[in-house]
Amino acid sequence: MTLKNMETLKKEDMNLADKIYIFDTTLRDGEQTPGVALTVDEKIQIAQKLNNLGVDKIEVGFPASSPGEVNAARKIKARDLDSTLVGLARCLVSDIDAVIDADLDYVHSFIGTSPLHRDYKLKMSKDEIVQKAVNIVEYAKDHGLTVEFSAEDATRTERDFLFEIFNEVVGAGADFLDIPDTVGVLTPIVTHELITDLKNNFKTPLSVHFHNDFGLATANTLTAIECGANQAHVTVNGVGERTGNCSLEELVMSLKVAYGIDLGLDTARFYSLSTLVSRLTGIKMPINKPIVGANAFAHESGIHVHGILNNASTYEPMSPEMVGHSRRIVLGKHTGVNALKSKLKDYHIDLNENQFRKVFDEIKSLGDSGKCVTDDDLIAIAITELSSARETPIVIKGLSISMGANVSPTATVKLEIDGVEKETASTGVGPVDAALNAVRELIQDTLDIELEEYNLEAITGGTDALAEVFVISSDSNGNRSTGRSTNQDIVMASILAVLDSINKLLLIKRSI
Repeated sequence: MTLKNMETLKKEDMNLADKIYIFDTTLRDGEQTPGVALTVDEKIQIAQKLNNLGVDKIEVGFPASSPGEVNAARKIKARDLDSTLVGLARCLVSDIDAVIDADLDYVHSFIGTSPLHRDYKLKMSKDEIVQKAVNIVEYAKDHGLTVEFSAEDATRTERDFLFEIFNEVVGAGADFLDIPDTVGVLTPIVTHELITDLKNNFKTPLSVHFHNDFGLATANTLTAIECGANQAHVTVNGVGERTGNCSLEELVMSLKVAYGIDLGLDTARFYSLSTLVSRLTGIKMPINKPIVGANAFAHESGIHVHGILNNASTYEPMSPEMVGHSRRIVLGKHTGVNALKSKLKDYHIDLNENQFRKVFDEIKSLGDSGKCVTDDDLIAIAITELSSARETPIVIKGLSISMGANVSPTATVKLEIDGVEKETASTGVGPVDAALNAVRELIQDTLDIELEEYNLEAITGGTDALAEVFVISSDSNGNRSTGRSTNQDIVMASILAVLDSINKLLLIKRSI
């Protein structure tokens, strides 16, 4: 079955609303993430990006909670955004007044309806809760507001009481009915039953606000949309209380790619929006976060990379460009020949077959040791191979370092020089100095050298970073040569760089 046929079949089986609204609550529910507090300027930045993305509604905050929330709402409103701005309010006149004071025209008002909320939080009867909800909806409508009414903890509320309170607030003028899965207990099957039942009984548009406690917020929201929900509450990166909310980018891209439902958002803005929210909230995204995670379009396996290089759709459900992301070919133990050749081509590094094989083996070896090889690592390894002596009269055969408190380090080095193995031990002010002193002692009968320059650099961060060593050596006849090496062991990298330089000097000496 083709993807097109699958989309057609799905749409025929669904009860889709004529218009699906995206209601983003990053600035309200997202900010309720423990440890997150956004400044007014930060809220403005996020609101502007959400507006540019094209979301229908932005819940800018809870005006009654602080003067700062009112100030933020006013300043965002002053930006004259295309998105509708929303303020949260409890079923209290003072909360509605705060929304009005914030210069907002749309209120999202809520009250707990489940037995747990009635008995332990509100300590109110069903009748009292219904009357409070009706009064506040009427008050808000009398003041010209669009009203979205939320039955908090709706998914743990008795079905008959949920229908009763919804009937009453619709009669009072509510414009949207919101079904919050406040503690994320829904499953797709139960969601299907609940939303279908509500759609069959209410003409008022339905909104859903699902939490992610069991990792089902996006799946449940998609199910609700299949059953006719008119609006989905979401947050950027899925941030929110406890484990968060339905993820904006996951929902929109699932609808666009898997369902063939394009909501008209500028999805190429997702990655930059995600990055901004992550930076401002301090909540780092897991590397395997769908759509916007660092690994969302990263590939290492040789089989996968081979497929990607021929046709990206083999191992990607969408192109990274669709969400403003980028593809990465990662090097490591699973790297294949095609991936490495592609990387080298990207950096315009041309190796012969022998050089390529050595670089490939080095990448595999580093991967087997548990290291993820970065592009910078690869460039250093490839350049080292390009600049290395083609013949190696001197080869290292062994190295050991001995160190102790208040004792100079001792390096024992074994070299093979023109087929003959020699070994010695030397001390130095540090392990590198001791090892290079041992090398000088072993080669003194072969070549008299002076180390003119020594440079050490860590290619990438971390304690397992590759060390790149570059040296310049000269012999007694004034010949100079460079040497380069990359290795996870600084001492070994230093010895190999010096030996590379020495081997070049030997080749010069023997060619004269």
